[in-house]
Amino acid sequence: MHRRIWVAAAAIAASTLATPLAWSQAKEIRIAHVYSRTGPLEAYGKQTQTGLMMGLEYATGGTMAINGRKIVVIEKDDQGKPDLGKSLLATAYSDDKADIAIGPTSSGVALAMLPVAEEYKKVLLVEPAVADSITGDKWNKYIFRTGRNSSQDAISNAVALDKPGTTIATLAQDYAFGRDGVKAFKESVKKAKIVHEEYLPANTTDFTAGAQRLIDKLKDQPGRKVIWVVWAGAGNPFKIADMDLKRYGIEIATGGNILPAMAAYKNFPGMEGATYYYFGIPKNPVNEAMVAQHYKQFKAPPDFFTAGGFSAAMAVVTALKKTNGDAKADKLIAAMEGMSFDTPKGKMTFRKEDHQAMQSMYHFKIKVDPAFAWGVPELVREIKPEEMAVPIRNKR
Repeated sequence: MHRRIWVAAAAIAASTLATPLAWSQAKEIRIAHVYSRTGPLEAYGKQTQTGLMMGLEYATGGTMAINGRKIVVIEKDDQGKPDLGKSLLATAYSDDKADIAIGPTSSGVALAMLPVAEEYKKVLLVEPAVADSITGDKWNKYIFRTGRNSSQDAISNAVALDKPGTTIATLAQDYAFGRDGVKAFKESVKKAKIVHEEYLPANTTDFTAGAQRLIDKLKDQPGRKVIWVVWAGAGNPFKIADMDLKRYGIEIATGGNILPAMAAYKNFPGMEGATYYYFGIPKNPVNEAMVAQHYKQFKAPPDFFTAGGFSAAMAVVTALKKTNGDAKADKLIAAMEGMSFDTPKGKMTFRKEDHQAMQSMYHFKIKVDPAFAWGVPELVREIKPEEMAVPIRNKR
Protein backbone atom coordinates (compact mmCIF):
# COMPACT_ATOMS: atom_id res chain seq x y z
CA MET A 1 0.00 0.00 0.00
CA HIS A 2 2.81 2.36 0.95
CA ARG A 3 4.63 1.54 -2.29
CA ARG A 4 1.52 2.34 -4.38
CA ILE A 5 1.14 5.68 -2.61
CA TRP A 6 4.84 6.44 -3.16
CA VAL A 7 4.65 5.58 -6.88
CA ALA A 8 1.52 7.71 -7.31
CA ALA A 9 3.13 10.62 -5.48
CA ALA A 10 6.25 10.32 -7.64
CA ALA A 11 4.15 10.33 -10.80
CA ILE A 12 2.29 13.44 -9.65
CA ALA A 13 5.59 15.14 -8.77
CA ALA A 14 7.06 14.24 -12.16
CA SER A 15 4.03 15.56 -14.01
CA THR A 16 4.14 18.73 -11.95
CA LEU A 17 7.81 19.22 -12.85
CA ALA A 18 7.17 18.51 -16.54
CA THR A 19 4.20 20.82 -16.85
CA PRO A 20 6.08 24.16 -16.74
CA LEU A 21 8.51 22.90 -19.40
CA ALA A 22 5.75 21.63 -21.66
CA TRP A 23 3.82 24.85 -21.09
CA SER A 24 6.86 27.00 -21.86
CA GLN A 25 7.53 25.04 -25.06
CA ALA A 26 3.91 25.45 -26.09
CA LYS A 27 4.35 29.21 -25.63
CA GLU A 28 7.38 29.17 -27.96
CA ILE A 29 7.66 29.10 -31.74
CA ARG A 30 10.63 26.82 -32.31
CA ILE A 31 12.58 27.33 -35.53
CA ALA A 32 15.42 24.98 -36.48
CA HIS A 33 18.10 26.45 -38.73
CA VAL A 34 20.05 23.65 -40.41
CA TYR A 35 22.97 25.12 -42.34
CA SER A 36 26.69 24.81 -43.13
CA ARG A 37 28.23 26.42 -40.09
CA THR A 38 31.37 24.51 -41.14
CA GLY A 39 32.35 22.75 -44.36
CA PRO A 40 32.93 23.95 -47.93
CA LEU A 41 29.96 26.37 -47.91
CA GLU A 42 30.68 27.75 -44.44
CA ALA A 43 30.90 31.37 -45.65
CA TYR A 44 27.45 31.13 -47.22
CA GLY A 45 25.92 29.45 -44.19
CA LYS A 46 27.22 32.00 -41.71
CA GLN A 47 25.87 34.86 -43.80
CA THR A 48 22.46 33.18 -43.92
CA GLN A 49 22.44 32.82 -40.13
CA THR A 50 23.36 36.50 -39.67
CA GLY A 51 20.60 37.57 -42.05
CA LEU A 52 18.04 35.26 -40.43
CA MET A 53 18.61 36.66 -36.93
CA MET A 54 18.62 40.27 -38.19
CA GLY A 55 15.46 39.62 -40.16
CA LEU A 56 13.62 38.07 -37.21
CA GLU A 57 14.55 41.09 -35.07
CA TYR A 58 13.40 43.51 -37.78
CA ALA A 59 10.18 41.68 -38.68
CA THR A 60 9.07 41.39 -35.03
CA GLY A 61 9.97 44.98 -34.17
CA GLY A 62 12.72 43.77 -31.83
CA THR A 63 10.39 41.63 -29.68
CA MET A 64 11.37 38.23 -31.14
CA ALA A 65 7.78 37.18 -30.43
CA ILE A 66 4.51 36.78 -32.34
CA ASN A 67 1.13 36.96 -30.64
CA GLY A 68 2.81 36.48 -27.27
CA ARG A 69 4.80 33.42 -28.41
CA LYS A 70 8.58 33.76 -28.14
CA ILE A 71 10.67 32.76 -31.17
CA VAL A 72 13.45 30.29 -30.32
CA VAL A 73 16.06 29.50 -33.00
CA ILE A 74 17.83 26.12 -32.75
CA GLU A 75 21.05 25.96 -34.80
CA LYS A 76 22.28 22.75 -36.45
CA ASP A 77 25.53 22.37 -38.43
CA ASP A 78 25.11 19.98 -41.38
CA GLN A 79 28.77 20.49 -42.48
CA GLY A 80 27.57 20.25 -46.08
CA LYS A 81 26.92 16.48 -45.65
CA PRO A 82 23.56 15.16 -46.95
CA ASP A 83 23.23 12.25 -44.48
CA LEU A 84 24.05 14.51 -41.55
CA GLY A 85 21.58 17.18 -42.69
CA LYS A 86 18.84 14.56 -43.00
CA SER A 87 19.56 13.24 -39.50
CA LEU A 88 19.74 16.71 -37.94
CA LEU A 89 16.41 17.73 -39.43
CA ALA A 90 14.73 14.59 -38.09
CA THR A 91 16.20 15.33 -34.65
CA ALA A 92 15.04 18.95 -34.84
CA TYR A 93 11.46 17.95 -35.64
CA SER A 94 11.28 15.07 -33.15
CA ASP A 95 13.55 15.74 -30.15
CA ASP A 96 13.77 19.55 -30.35
CA LYS A 97 10.06 19.92 -31.18
CA ALA A 98 10.83 22.41 -33.96
CA ASP A 99 7.66 23.83 -35.54
CA ILE A 100 9.44 25.05 -38.68
CA ALA A 101 12.87 24.44 -40.20
CA ILE A 102 14.94 26.77 -42.38
CA GLY A 103 17.92 25.79 -44.55
CA PRO A 104 20.12 24.25 -45.77
CA THR A 105 23.04 25.84 -47.62
CA SER A 106 23.88 22.98 -49.98
CA SER A 107 21.55 21.65 -52.69
CA GLY A 108 22.73 18.09 -52.04
CA VAL A 109 21.83 18.41 -48.36
CA ALA A 110 18.46 19.97 -49.22
CA LEU A 111 17.52 17.06 -51.48
CA ALA A 112 18.28 14.64 -48.64
CA MET A 113 16.15 16.68 -46.23
CA LEU A 114 12.98 17.06 -48.32
CA PRO A 115 11.46 13.64 -47.45
CA VAL A 116 12.05 14.30 -43.73
CA ALA A 117 9.75 17.34 -43.82
CA GLU A 118 7.08 15.20 -45.50
CA GLU A 119 7.55 12.38 -43.00
CA TYR A 120 7.13 14.69 -40.00
CA LYS A 121 4.49 16.83 -41.77
CA LYS A 122 6.27 20.07 -40.89
CA VAL A 123 7.30 23.04 -43.02
CA LEU A 124 10.85 23.32 -44.36
CA LEU A 125 11.67 26.74 -45.79
CA VAL A 126 14.63 26.23 -48.12
CA GLU A 127 17.23 29.01 -48.06
CA PRO A 128 19.58 29.29 -49.91
CA ALA A 129 19.98 25.89 -51.70
CA VAL A 130 19.39 26.51 -55.42
CA ALA A 131 18.83 23.26 -57.36
CA ASP A 132 15.63 23.28 -59.44
CA SER A 133 14.72 19.77 -58.28
CA ILE A 134 14.09 21.07 -54.72
CA THR A 135 10.90 22.75 -55.93
CA GLY A 136 10.76 20.40 -58.93
CA ASP A 137 10.54 16.63 -59.14
CA LYS A 138 11.76 16.10 -55.54
CA TRP A 139 9.31 18.61 -54.05
CA ASN A 140 6.50 17.97 -51.58
CA LYS A 141 3.82 20.27 -50.16
CA TYR A 142 5.78 21.01 -46.96
CA ILE A 143 8.60 22.67 -48.93
CA PHE A 144 8.78 26.42 -49.55
CA ARG A 145 11.78 28.32 -50.87
CA THR A 146 12.77 31.98 -50.51
CA GLY A 147 16.12 31.37 -52.22
CA ARG A 148 16.23 31.71 -55.98
CA ASN A 149 16.28 28.50 -58.00
CA SER A 150 18.57 27.44 -60.86
CA SER A 151 16.00 28.51 -63.45
CA GLN A 152 15.81 32.04 -62.04
CA ASP A 153 19.61 32.22 -62.12
CA ALA A 154 19.75 30.82 -65.64
CA ILE A 155 16.93 32.84 -67.18
CA SER A 156 18.31 36.11 -65.82
CA ASN A 157 21.84 35.28 -67.02
CA ALA A 158 20.48 34.35 -70.43
CA VAL A 159 19.09 37.91 -70.65
CA ALA A 160 22.69 39.15 -70.57
CA LEU A 161 24.23 36.56 -72.91
CA ASP A 162 21.60 35.13 -75.26
CA LYS A 163 22.40 37.04 -78.43
CA PRO A 164 22.66 35.83 -82.06
CA GLY A 165 26.25 35.11 -83.09
CA THR A 166 27.33 34.21 -79.53
CA THR A 167 28.90 30.81 -78.79
CA ILE A 168 28.88 29.63 -75.16
CA ALA A 169 30.59 26.85 -73.20
CA THR A 170 29.72 26.24 -69.55
CA LEU A 171 31.92 25.45 -66.55
CA ALA A 172 30.18 24.07 -63.47
CA GLN A 173 30.61 21.88 -60.41
CA ASP A 174 29.67 18.25 -60.83
CA TYR A 175 26.78 18.07 -58.37
CA ALA A 176 23.15 19.15 -58.14
CA PHE A 177 23.82 22.90 -58.03
CA GLY A 178 26.05 22.91 -61.11
CA ARG A 179 24.17 20.39 -63.23
CA ASP A 180 20.73 21.89 -62.51
CA GLY A 181 22.16 25.35 -63.23
CA VAL A 182 23.52 24.36 -66.64
CA LYS A 183 20.36 22.42 -67.54
CA ALA A 184 18.20 25.46 -66.78
CA PHE A 185 20.62 27.77 -68.62
CA LYS A 186 20.52 25.58 -71.76
CA GLU A 187 16.73 25.65 -71.69
CA SER A 188 16.79 29.45 -71.39
CA VAL A 189 19.19 30.14 -74.25
CA LYS A 190 17.29 30.56 -77.54
CA LYS A 191 19.57 32.61 -79.83
CA ALA A 192 23.14 31.79 -78.82
CA LYS A 193 24.81 28.41 -79.43
CA ILE A 194 26.08 26.17 -76.59
CA VAL A 195 28.94 23.94 -77.75
CA HIS A 196 30.32 22.35 -74.57
CA GLU A 197 29.54 21.58 -70.91
CA GLU A 198 32.50 21.14 -68.55
CA TYR A 199 31.83 19.62 -65.10
CA LEU A 200 34.58 19.46 -62.48
CA PRO A 201 34.61 18.15 -58.89
CA ALA A 202 33.33 20.66 -56.33
CA ASN A 203 36.72 20.77 -54.59
CA THR A 204 38.75 21.45 -57.78
CA THR A 205 41.73 23.76 -57.37
CA ASP A 206 43.59 23.02 -60.63
CA PHE A 207 41.42 24.12 -63.55
CA THR A 208 44.07 23.62 -66.26
CA ALA A 209 42.69 20.49 -67.93
CA GLY A 210 39.09 21.72 -67.86
CA ALA A 211 40.10 25.13 -69.20
CA GLN A 212 42.02 23.52 -72.08
CA ARG A 213 38.94 21.52 -73.09
CA LEU A 214 36.86 24.72 -73.00
CA ILE A 215 39.41 26.59 -75.12
CA ASP A 216 39.59 23.78 -77.67
CA LYS A 217 35.80 23.88 -78.11
CA LEU A 218 35.62 27.66 -78.45
CA LYS A 219 38.82 28.93 -80.06
CA ASP A 220 37.82 28.34 -83.70
CA GLN A 221 34.22 29.52 -83.31
CA PRO A 222 33.18 32.71 -85.11
CA GLY A 223 31.66 35.75 -83.34
CA ARG A 224 31.48 36.34 -79.60
CA LYS A 225 32.83 33.46 -77.47
CA VAL A 226 31.89 33.12 -73.78
CA ILE A 227 32.60 30.70 -70.93
CA TRP A 228 29.67 30.87 -68.48
CA VAL A 229 30.76 29.86 -64.98
CA VAL A 230 28.46 28.33 -62.33
CA TRP A 231 30.50 27.82 -59.16
CA ALA A 232 29.99 27.90 -55.38
CA GLY A 233 32.30 27.57 -52.41
CA ALA A 234 36.03 26.81 -52.51
CA GLY A 235 38.22 26.98 -55.59
CA ASN A 236 38.64 29.86 -58.01
CA PRO A 237 37.39 28.96 -61.49
CA PHE A 238 38.43 32.41 -62.74
CA LYS A 239 42.00 31.08 -62.78
CA ILE A 240 41.14 29.84 -66.26
CA ALA A 241 41.79 33.43 -67.39
CA ASP A 242 45.50 32.76 -66.71
CA MET A 243 45.50 30.57 -69.83
CA ASP A 244 45.41 33.67 -72.00
CA LEU A 245 41.78 33.48 -73.03
CA LYS A 246 42.07 36.92 -74.64
CA ARG A 247 44.40 35.45 -77.28
CA TYR A 248 41.43 33.42 -78.50
CA GLY A 249 38.89 36.20 -78.01
CA ILE A 250 37.16 34.27 -75.22
CA GLU A 251 35.27 36.11 -72.46
CA ILE A 252 34.17 34.91 -69.02
CA ALA A 253 30.64 35.50 -67.72
CA THR A 254 29.01 34.49 -64.45
CA GLY A 255 26.30 35.34 -61.94
CA GLY A 256 26.64 37.13 -58.60
CA ASN A 257 28.48 35.79 -55.60
CA ILE A 258 29.69 36.75 -52.13
CA LEU A 259 31.96 39.80 -51.92
CA PRO A 260 35.23 37.90 -51.26
CA ALA A 261 34.61 35.76 -54.37
CA MET A 262 33.85 38.91 -56.37
CA ALA A 263 37.38 40.17 -55.72
CA ALA A 264 38.27 38.06 -58.79
CA TYR A 265 35.71 40.05 -60.82
CA LYS A 266 38.00 43.10 -60.66
CA ASN A 267 40.07 41.41 -63.37
CA PHE A 268 37.09 41.46 -65.72
CA PRO A 269 35.80 45.03 -66.11
CA GLY A 270 32.71 45.10 -68.30
CA MET A 271 31.86 41.44 -67.56
CA GLU A 272 28.10 40.91 -67.72
CA GLY A 273 25.82 38.57 -65.83
CA ALA A 274 22.84 38.54 -63.53
CA THR A 275 22.78 38.39 -59.76
CA TYR A 276 20.38 37.53 -56.98
CA TYR A 277 21.53 40.39 -54.75
CA TYR A 278 24.11 43.12 -54.26
CA PHE A 279 23.64 45.51 -51.35
CA GLY A 280 23.89 48.64 -53.50
CA ILE A 281 21.21 47.66 -56.03
CA PRO A 282 17.72 47.33 -54.46
CA LYS A 283 16.07 50.56 -53.32
CA ASN A 284 13.47 49.82 -50.65
CA PRO A 285 13.01 50.36 -46.87
CA VAL A 286 13.79 46.75 -45.89
CA ASN A 287 17.12 46.76 -47.73
CA GLU A 288 18.00 50.17 -46.31
CA ALA A 289 17.28 48.91 -42.79
CA MET A 290 19.33 45.73 -43.29
CA VAL A 291 22.30 47.58 -44.81
CA ALA A 292 22.28 50.18 -42.02
CA GLN A 293 22.05 47.54 -39.27
CA HIS A 294 24.78 45.42 -40.84
CA TYR A 295 27.16 48.38 -41.12
CA LYS A 296 26.38 49.26 -37.51
CA GLN A 297 27.02 45.73 -36.27
CA PHE A 298 29.90 44.61 -38.54
CA LYS A 299 31.32 47.83 -40.06
CA ALA A 300 30.79 46.23 -43.47
CA PRO A 301 27.93 45.80 -45.98
CA PRO A 302 25.61 42.77 -45.95
CA ASP A 303 26.45 40.11 -48.48
CA PHE A 304 24.69 37.83 -50.95
CA PHE A 305 23.37 35.26 -48.48
CA THR A 306 22.69 37.74 -45.68
CA ALA A 307 19.82 38.99 -47.83
CA GLY A 308 18.59 35.42 -48.20
CA GLY A 309 18.49 34.76 -44.47
CA PHE A 310 16.73 38.08 -43.93
CA SER A 311 14.17 37.19 -46.63
CA ALA A 312 13.49 33.80 -44.97
CA ALA A 313 12.83 35.58 -41.67
CA MET A 314 10.43 38.02 -43.34
CA ALA A 315 8.54 35.12 -44.93
CA VAL A 316 8.22 33.17 -41.67
CA VAL A 317 7.11 36.15 -39.60
CA THR A 318 4.63 37.30 -42.27
CA ALA A 319 3.10 33.79 -42.31
CA LEU A 320 2.97 33.49 -38.52
CA LYS A 321 1.30 36.88 -38.23
CA LYS A 322 -1.35 35.63 -40.68
CA THR A 323 -1.95 32.54 -38.52
CA ASN A 324 -1.89 34.54 -35.24
CA GLY A 325 1.18 32.62 -34.14
CA ASP A 326 -0.17 29.15 -35.00
CA ALA A 327 2.83 27.20 -36.34
CA LYS A 328 0.98 24.03 -37.36
CA ALA A 329 1.90 22.99 -40.88
CA ASP A 330 -1.63 23.01 -42.33
CA LYS A 331 -2.21 26.57 -41.12
CA LEU A 332 1.18 27.75 -42.37
CA ILE A 333 0.78 26.13 -45.79
CA ALA A 334 -2.62 27.76 -46.24
CA ALA A 335 -1.16 31.13 -45.23
CA MET A 336 1.98 30.86 -47.36
CA GLU A 337 0.59 29.63 -50.68
CA GLY A 338 0.33 32.73 -52.87
CA MET A 339 1.59 34.91 -50.00
CA SER A 340 3.53 38.10 -50.81
CA PHE A 341 6.06 39.48 -48.35
CA ASP A 342 8.65 42.25 -48.22
CA THR A 343 12.38 41.44 -48.42
CA PRO A 344 15.64 43.32 -49.00
CA LYS A 345 15.07 42.58 -52.70
CA GLY A 346 11.58 44.04 -52.68
CA LYS A 347 8.39 42.01 -52.79
CA MET A 348 8.51 38.23 -53.18
CA THR A 349 5.52 35.91 -53.70
CA PHE A 350 5.32 32.17 -53.06
CA ARG A 351 3.95 30.56 -56.21
CA LYS A 352 1.03 28.34 -55.24
CA GLU A 353 1.97 25.49 -57.58
CA ASP A 354 5.47 24.78 -56.21
CA HIS A 355 6.02 27.24 -53.33
CA GLN A 356 8.97 28.87 -55.13
CA ALA A 357 9.41 32.55 -54.24
CA MET A 358 9.03 34.62 -57.39
CA GLN A 359 11.46 37.53 -57.22
CA SER A 360 13.48 40.07 -59.16
CA MET A 361 16.98 39.41 -60.46
CA TYR A 362 19.53 42.02 -61.54
CA HIS A 363 21.38 42.24 -64.87
CA PHE A 364 24.78 43.78 -64.10
CA LYS A 365 28.01 44.91 -65.69
CA ILE A 366 31.22 44.85 -63.63
CA LYS A 367 32.86 48.18 -62.84
CA VAL A 368 36.25 48.52 -61.17
CA ASP A 369 36.17 51.04 -58.32
CA PRO A 370 39.35 51.54 -56.25
CA ALA A 371 37.17 52.16 -53.17
CA PHE A 372 36.03 48.50 -53.19
CA ALA A 373 38.04 45.30 -52.88
CA TRP A 374 35.68 43.54 -55.30
CA GLY A 375 34.35 44.12 -58.80
CA VAL A 376 31.23 46.26 -58.39
CA PRO A 377 28.12 44.94 -60.20
CA GLU A 378 26.50 48.04 -61.66
CA LEU A 379 22.82 47.63 -62.43
CA VAL A 380 21.96 47.42 -66.11
CA ARG A 381 18.33 46.67 -65.33
CA GLU A 382 16.06 44.89 -62.87
CA ILE A 383 14.53 41.74 -64.33
CA LYS A 384 11.07 41.52 -62.77
CA PRO A 385 9.44 38.20 -61.79
CA GLU A 386 6.78 38.56 -64.46
CA GLU A 387 9.49 38.81 -67.15
CA MET A 388 10.89 35.37 -66.27
CA ALA A 389 8.94 32.34 -67.44
CA VAL A 390 10.24 30.14 -64.61
CA PRO A 391 9.12 26.56 -65.38
CA ILE A 392 6.94 24.62 -62.94
CA ARG A 393 8.82 21.35 -62.65
CA ASN A 394 7.01 19.44 -59.94
CA LYS A 395 4.42 16.69 -60.38
CA ARG A 396 1.68 18.18 -58.25
